[in-house]
Amino acid sequence: MSGPVVVVGDVLLDRDVEGVVNRLCPDSPVPVLDETAHVDRPGGAGLAALFVAAQGVEVALVTALADDAAGARISSLLTAAGVQVHALPLAGATPEKIRLHARGRVLLRHDRGGVAGAPGEPGEAVLRLFGQASAVLVSDYGRGVARQPALRAALAATAAPVVWDPHPRGPAAVPGARLVTPNETEARELAEVPPGPSRLATAARGAQGLRHRWQVGAVAVTLGGDGALLCHAGSTPLVVPAPTSAEGDTCGAGDRFAATAVTALARGALVSEAVQEAVAEASAYVAAGGVAGVLPARPEPPAPTAFTGDGDRIGAAAVGALVGAVRAAGGTVVATGGCFDLLHAGHVATLQAARRLGDCLVVCVNSDASVAGLKGPRRPVVPQGDRSRVLAALGCVDAVLVFDEPTPHAALSWLRPDVWVKGGDYATGAGDPPVLPEAEILRRWGGHTVVVPYLAGRSTTDLIAVAGADGDRGRDRASAVPTGGVGPTGRRREGAR
Repeated sequence: MSGPVVVVGDVLLDRDVEGVVNRLCPDSPVPVLDETAHVDRPGGAGLAALFVAAQGVEVALVTALADDAAGARISSLLTAAGVQVHALPLAGATPEKIRLHARGRVLLRHDRGGVAGAPGEPGEAVLRLFGQASAVLVSDYGRGVARQPALRAALAATAAPVVWDPHPRGPAAVPGARLVTPNETEARELAEVPPGPSRLATAARGAQGLRHRWQVGAVAVTLGGDGALLCHAGSTPLVVPAPTSAEGDTCGAGDRFAATAVTALARGALVSEAVQEAVAEASAYVAAGGVAGVLPARPEPPAPTAFTGDGDRIGAAAVGALVGAVRAAGGTVVATGGCFDLLHAGHVATLQAARRLGDCLVVCVNSDASVAGLKGPRRPVVPQGDRSRVLAALGCVDAVLVFDEPTPHAALSWLRPDVWVKGGDYATGAGDPPVLPEAEILRRWGGHTVVVPYLAGRSTTDLIAVAGADGDRGRDRASAVPTGGVGPTGRRREGAR
């Protein structure tokens, strides 16, 4: 492959809540679910991007994220899976789908996010992706990303093969798309085809009608456990049966189908070959237990910490509200980050200088787990809750976000600051310009990275070392004094028996 697979579409946060039901609610005859565990996963186009990344392929996701905790969580999960997140600003809330499970059965699905908001304009770095892509997958979930005019223009102009996974509430595929992958219901509704004498006949009419209406190369109608029906040039469709008959959770099977097809096309496969691979992979996915089997539950990092009272400026919700208000007023969002273990004058000087560069300053703080991974098991000295509260109390700090990863890349992909500030000397050598690891990420939305002077001689590590040395000297002096016997005054020393 010459470039990344680019996935375009709406993401949402999927949360599966497991629990047990042992009683009915006293207020109404409904079961009470006692939660025992939960797992968060990217949904929508985010799940499709995960499936592409799982095949060892470089993948860039173009989506829209709101300034809220759900957006921060999605960014964290995707970045941890190796997906490059190119997030457009999103008006409103990031959608969430919460499924309540008991004994393997779904009791209720609770949707959050409300009416879809309009995504913002993509930057030049996002639009350049379509010229570099080896293939493009549009995973449309009907919330507006696939309608964005600049993105549609880039999709229509790309030379890479485009796979379009449509949604009934979404727009038509761009003309010239290589493959469209609706399910039976979507094909019938989008092509406005009435039910025919047989299932295959209806699917074929829908596929051919959609192919001509949208002016696309081919349409593959997925048939659940029966495989897929492919219609391209010519009047005879190709039926691709599933290799095995599998029953199980089909949630995400369509995303797995489209992700496999686009990866095959990126490798140079024919459309018919791509559809055969996609049917086999989607069938195996269902047989393995669906999302729970392919992306099993595992211990996940906690969500960004949020406090109340003195900590009302801490956490993703507080940060999202602040950033949204500043952006709405046309202001500049500045961010910086670090461990801030034993806050000292050097930290304060950096924070004060950073705050002067814009209209608000968000400080991204490594969590306790992140600090321990970077600095060793004896760090941090100060826990994340205390570090966050101290930072939030500074007049130059407007909000604090705790992140659990080794780097702030996931936090930055969601936060999208206009300016990212580092303190200290990041030059590679005399006369060389500063090289910041976050610079490439900031370029995704047109942000900038800067370095501000750092007060010499200030170091948390040095402070800890000095404190440790003083403690050792104190212990040495204490050990030099006998713990028993009679002292110079004639009084028995403390500890003597």
